[in-house]
Amino acid sequence: MKQILYKLFGHQCLGRDEAREILQNIAQGKYNEAQVASLITVFLMRNITVEELCGFRDALLEMRLPIKLDEFEPIDIVGTGGDGKNTFNISTASCFVVAGAGFPVVKHGNYGATSVSGASNVMEQHGIKFTNDNDKLRRNMEKCNIAYLHAPLFNPAMKAVVPVRKALAVRTFFNMLGPLVNPALPKYQLLGVYNLALLRLYNYTYQESSTKFAVVHSLDGYDEISLTSEFKVATNGNEKIYTPESLGFTRYKEIDLDGGATVEDATKIFDNVMNNKATEAQRDVVIVNSAFAINVIHPEKTVFECMDISRESLVSGKALKTLKTYIELNS
Repeated sequence: MKQILYKLFGHQCLGRDEAREILQNIAQGKYNEAQVASLITVFLMRNITVEELCGFRDALLEMRLPIKLDEFEPIDIVGTGGDGKNTFNISTASCFVVAGAGFPVVKHGNYGATSVSGASNVMEQHGIKFTNDNDKLRRNMEKCNIAYLHAPLFNPAMKAVVPVRKALAVRTFFNMLGPLVNPALPKYQLLGVYNLALLRLYNYTYQESSTKFAVVHSLDGYDEISLTSEFKVATNGNEKIYTPESLGFTRYKEIDLDGGATVEDATKIFDNVMNNKATEAQRDVVIVNSAFAINVIHPEKTVFECMDISRESLVSGKALKTLKTYIELNS
């Protein structure tokens, strides 16, 4: 590790294979905590490269507990976190809307780190028990079009860095890896990021894979489509900026999307959305994020057609029925 650190301190970058080997060694406990903390600090001082990120991702995917759900050709809807906005569980609600509309979803998530409530928090509030049993996950897909993968059950290698990450208490490159290491390797992904630099980084990284994707960023700092400002959507070879008004929406305020002070607050908002009793702002952001996810699967459809599909799933109660079935299967 000493030579690696000297190399990095000298403003050099890691190759993909080198990054892969380093993360494997971290997972195997070959470096002490001070060395790992030093490595993490390097990537707080400069941007990570595509080669480095791909190498770290390769290591985690090789060490993951693999899940075989390929036949469903699912989508994952996820945000990087780290935007400091404390929104309610928009991507989780969107997953059930998309599944309710008939599209298979494999959601990879965890407890909240940079917000009050992460996907795993709101799932637990509904009495859901997490599993890494492939047969149970497949049954979820067959019965209600959605499976939830609680990240710690599938990436045990990450346990080695938990003490360092907690001690540092700052956002690290490990936060950036979460969206890239869904153990089911979904065919499609809608990813939200909190700044334009990350949008470009993930855009380049996804182009190194076979994933069909869209990366979204609201220009006022949200890691999702917030409808509080213009937002950019990047796909393979294409970038476009939208305004809320161009899609027929009102421009909302930050307070309209707040997730509350507790997990219980966030869960209540989530339930209101699923029961179609939410505020206009809460409902609309779920509809628009769901629509862009559907558009990843069906790029031949217009965004307006995809919004009609997602709106119908929510308003008709299909999304709620999907949630109820999922709770019954996993409680």
